[in-house]
Amino acid sequence: MAATNELTNQMLALARLSPGDKVLDIGCGTGKAACRMAADFGAEVTGLSPSAQCVADATAKAKELSQQHLMQFQIGDGMAPDFPDNSFDCTWVMEPSHLMTDKSAMLKECARVLKPGGRLVLRDIMLDHPMSLQDAITYRDEFLLLKDVYGRGDLEPLTFYEEHCKANGLRVEHCRNITSETLRTFDCWRKNALAHKATVCDLIGEEAWQQFLDSCDVLQKFWLDKVLGYGIISACKPA
Repeated sequence: MAATNELTNQMLALARLSPGDKVLDIGCGTGKAACRMAADFGAEVTGLSPSAQCVADATAKAKELSQQHLMQFQIGDGMAPDFPDNSFDCTWVMEPSHLMTDKSAMLKECARVLKPGGRLVLRDIMLDHPMSLQDAITYRDEFLLLKDVYGRGDLEPLTFYEEHCKANGLRVEHCRNITSETLRTFDCWRKNALAHKATVCDLIGEEAWQQFLDSCDVLQKFWLDKVLGYGIISACKPA
């Protein structure tokens, strides 16, 4: 939780939000980040998610915090958001991009809906470097395990995001590999899974619980071996 909050703080610093700024939160999840943006900065947030459950949870969270006047959540596709050009002061992308099949379309749309002077901020799991066919063969079993646990991912390196931001007319202001800073995540996940084994096994079964533990080992290995990693980037649309 502390690590997640710190990463969110880094994104907020890069977003430079002001009261009344309009934010498009792509892949809004349960609305936690949107609530931070509304409560701490007075931003007006539109959250998109392909999940009806996430939209319902985020809407309930906003209502619980009496911030529903600043936030709205709706089902939508981050690769094809249905908003006019120059609609938002910030496009916020916190960890959905690795699940998107067309990240180039998502980045193009982020640039399109930004107002001149607006900012894109994004963080996510990424490839450490472009993967060769031999790499894919070598790590086949590990990637299949990750797919079973987390769903199908489609990863690109940080350079991909940087290049596509520039290709869509954005000026990259911050681009940083933060793999080493996020390595401890997997020890925390493993510790929590062990501490709450009985509860988790009741919910998903012991086999799935064990797969999650194994996935923590795989991810930690990938971080250390520089197969996968984590990056954060911000870019501005010239005024």
